[in-house]
Amino acid sequence: MNAVPRIRFAHLPTPIEALPRLSAHLGGPRLLIKRDDQTGLALGGNKTRKLEFLVAEAIEEGADTLITAGAAQSNHCRQTAAAAAKNGLDCTLVLNGQPPAQLSANLLLDTLFGAQIVWVAERADRERVQMETFEQLKAQGRKPYFVPYGGSSPTGAMGYAFAVEEFMNQGVDADWMVFGTSSGGTHAGLVLGQRVFGYKGQVLGISIDESEEWLKARVSELASEASEKLGARIQFGPQDVLASEAYCQAGYGVLTENEREAVKLFAKFEGVLLDPVYTGRAAGGMIDLIRKGFFKKDETVLFWNTGGQPALFAEKYQAHLLP
Repeated sequence: MNAVPRIRFAHLPTPIEALPRLSAHLGGPRLLIKRDDQTGLALGGNKTRKLEFLVAEAIEEGADTLITAGAAQSNHCRQTAAAAAKNGLDCTLVLNGQPPAQLSANLLLDTLFGAQIVWVAERADRERVQMETFEQLKAQGRKPYFVPYGGSSPTGAMGYAFAVEEFMNQGVDADWMVFGTSSGGTHAGLVLGQRVFGYKGQVLGISIDESEEWLKARVSELASEASEKLGARIQFGPQDVLASEAYCQAGYGVLTENEREAVKLFAKFEGVLLDPVYTGRAAGGMIDLIRKGFFKKDETVLFWNTGGQPALFAEKYQAHLLP
């Protein structure tokens, strides 16, 4: 297996914990949780694993600035800004929306980490503005490195390929891995790691905002491209990717009873905090699948808590989570 450049700053391995009270309440399979909300950087989250590889690549290429994009309360942008600060790089974030009157949650943290923020009114214009900003930085004599949305590139996917190896070394058996999937990097890494490191269970992504068709095409291609970094290409196809689009119809960041119930159940029964956008939606989907008998009662389901808890303190979500 080829060595892949990596700068280690995540707190790994993240622990695996049992969720006995929630399992009993649901009357379903044995539930475990992989605490990737405890990866250490900037209050943790799944993007930290990806950034270990992305930042290493940026430094190898001589970059002095990381540039990426996302929503105003993007967890990915928060962790990218922190990774830049930790490694002596500047950071520019292209965020869709309008500057708020008061900074809160992830946006407050972006600012504390010293990120420069470029606002774009319409999400549809974000990619164009990001590329324009990238070229402006180059014209100023900077050396920017483009971190793709969600850190989802072949390089970023390495984070979760090796997360499977980490899981296997922890000696815990699980029939299923369940997690939130959106831009595809975490999903692709897990699919690749499943194949490379011999995980025998099923890897199921609960879509946050994309169709199953898009995810299966995107994730299989990204996993195939990422495999080339490790050695000979492994060709994945849509049939190798499990995804559910059943819980994302309300739209990105729109809280429904699905997310509200999941956040409250994890807090009430296990003292575990989920975020309202990603892990809340994924956990809500998992809970619904348990109630429908999708998982066998004697199976073990591992839920990847990919972080994002700072969003709980964003004003736009607080009212929706209150009793």
